[in-house]
Amino acid sequence: MGDEARYIGVAERRARLALRHRLAGAARAAGPEEVAGSLVALHGSDPATVYLAVGARLVDPAGTVPQTGRALYEDRTLVRMHGMRHTVFVFPTELTAVVHASTGLTVAARERAALLKDMAAAGAPDAAWLKEVEESALAALSRRGQATAAELARDEPRLREQFAYAAGKSYAGVHTVSTRLLRVLGVEGRVVRGRPLGSWTSSQFRWAVAPAHPELDPAEAQAALLERWLTVCGPATEADLKWWTGWKVTDVRRALAAIGARSVSLDEGTGHVVDGDVGPVAEPAEPWAALLPALDPTAMGWQQRDWYLAPELRPALFDYSGNVGPTVWWNGRVVGGWAQRPDGEIVWRILAPDGVGRDAEAAIAAEAERLREWVGTTRVTPRFRTPVEKELAR
Repeated sequence: MGDEARYIGVAERRARLALRHRLAGAARAAGPEEVAGSLVALHGSDPATVYLAVGARLVDPAGTVPQTGRALYEDRTLVRMHGMRHTVFVFPTELTAVVHASTGLTVAARERAALLKDMAAAGAPDAAWLKEVEESALAALSRRGQATAAELARDEPRLREQFAYAAGKSYAGVHTVSTRLLRVLGVEGRVVRGRPLGSWTSSQFRWAVAPAHPELDPAEAQAALLERWLTVCGPATEADLKWWTGWKVTDVRRALAAIGARSVSLDEGTGHVVDGDVGPVAEPAEPWAALLPALDPTAMGWQQRDWYLAPELRPALFDYSGNVGPTVWWNGRVVGGWAQRPDGEIVWRILAPDGVGRDAEAAIAAEAERLREWVGTTRVTPRFRTPVEKELAR
């Protein structure tokens, strides 16, 4: 073949996705740590997404809720924290240092500067005062183990201080120091999301002191994170990599060079894989179906999605901000959407104009029943709702 880049077509990309994202039957995982390790990161903006994404990939999903709760809040093998694109994710704990150095440091500096600027504009106390308050709050959190913002404010009343922001603007309002400060500390990797106040679907949560981790060189951390993600999601274009990481294109290119990534040819143009991953990948032995939740890391994994999600399906499956809703998959492509009704029934609809056939519908129905069995009586409503999900959920 010489120097010509190998072409990787849609069928092979879907085969890679099926196996590496733990979606094909034979590739399913034994526990939540295995799922998160395979996917690098699970979207954590909506707490229910984490559990639903794990359950869809387990050999036996019956233990999804207790096993995932244990990993997050008892064993701490998984951590829910800010990561790429200023978004909350769930990572394997061993990746926290890599995420912090590769992505968090830059965002954290910007967030702290913005907080101090807003406080100064409102005539609020200065940086020295804020530093004193945050040290007191962290000490209180360390004593408590886990706490809500309100509980911390009982220990450190200055957290209740308020200041106006964006005076004269249409979006003007009032911020409480605790809200902004805890967000900054989260991006800085000093605190993480703790156990929810209610069930596993609750968006109200406690805070906890972040697990200790070494400080890594940012460039080395970027190379490590990109290599980890590209191993799971390669091939990917430069645009995919820039979008997923939220980095500058110069950072992406430097990291690609550092790991010795190989170029391949895709329908979208030049793609990249890790060294040693250029060769062909066989399709799964059996056809497969999956019901993935809103913001699932597979559905949101790439910026350029035509190879697994037809453009004509997007209006029904995405909200106005570009967040994907619950999706139905058949053999590596999105073919429809699903929802849960108030009585707990899982309902789904095929949106693919060419249909999927009886075998596919039977497999999808089996996945819907599998999901209903482990979710039980819990009602799951996506935080970001899409047209087809809202219609089906009535």
